[in-house]
Amino acid sequence: MAKRSPEKLLTLFESKPVVEFKDIQRALDNASRATCFRYLQQVPYHRSYNANGRYYTRKDPTRYDRFGLFSDGALLFSRDNTLGETIRRLVWESQAGWTQRELQDVLRVRVQVVLLNTFRQGKVDRKKVHGFYVYLHPNPAVRAAQLNRRRERASFDVPANEAEPEIADALIIQVLLTLLHHRGAKAADVVRYLRGHSPPITMAEVRVVFARYALDDIGKKGGTTNY
Repeated sequence: MAKRSPEKLLTLFESKPVVEFKDIQRALDNASRATCFRYLQQVPYHRSYNANGRYYTRKDPTRYDRFGLFSDGALLFSRDNTLGETIRRLVWESQAGWTQRELQDVLRVRVQVVLLNTFRQGKVDRKKVHGFYVYLHPNPAVRAAQLNRRRERASFDVPANEAEPEIADALIIQVLLTLLHHRGAKAADVVRYLRGHSPPITMAEVRVVFARYALDDIGKKGGTTNY
């Protein structure tokens, strides 16, 4: 059996942009998982933050974009390895914070659960700006500067080019049920009908539901008929 060495992994990573664990095992003469990970500790690499971390690539700063991300087709990598650490870094480095949708668009994966866990762990903070959450640095001074920049960019209504507020499924259902009982109701009517709901349902949230499902077009010629 040929002698195992970290150089064999370096050769493997140089030969292919992305490898699977079975490739690593094969390069190390069908070594066990424990042995493979012991050798992996001796070479610079990153694991994919999607596809359950099953894919590996060599650590090369020149491959990563301005967000510290690299992709090979549908396989996604970050210089931070994990999705949680990537979200934390992006929020900390941002000029005006990030919304959930903005992070999702950049990272190309669903981030809601990991983002919420990162917030609950105190690694990021969040504030509502005109009805939608913006995730911010936990340091008060940095957070205040980010928040000021975000507010300068945001108008009273949710901007068309910004992410939508986080809208719970239960809230969407309440709005749609209200429209079933009150055909032709406008956003302001829905807010009035749902007055007293706990937690309160705001005009900004109702407007987002109306925009997402084109509810203003219901009843118009050629408009949406199913919701």
